[in-house]
Amino acid sequence: MSHPFPASSQVPVLALGDILLVTLQGELHDGMAEQLQQDITSRIAAASVTGVVIDISGVEIVDSFLGRVLAEIASTASLLAARTVLAGMRPAVAITLVELGLTLPGLVTALDVDRAMELLSPREA
Repeated sequence: MSHPFPASSQVPVLALGDILLVTLQGELHDGMAEQLQQDITSRIAAASVTGVVIDISGVEIVDSFLGRVLAEIASTASLLAARTVLAGMRPAVAITLVELGLTLPGLVTALDVDRAMELLSPREA
């Protein structure tokens, strides 16, 4: 089965100040997931990144593989002193995660990207 994108295509990782915004669309295949984890980890280590927002509003299905990838990204980011927020989870995806018994340790959720950014913004005292 051929894929519409070449193997080198990547998930875009945008820097918004000290926060990385990752937008997932459709399926995340093994190689892409591995590449994404490496990209995020190296970007966090190279810059003063304090947060990662993963927007999954374009994802129809989160299976155990994607759930594990998201949890691993959050764990790695946490070890590098960055917090991860998962944004835009569809109700059907949430139900599926519960049915699969998948917990996403280290991941805070937000209804949309704007709320996720608010969660990661430093609070003025």
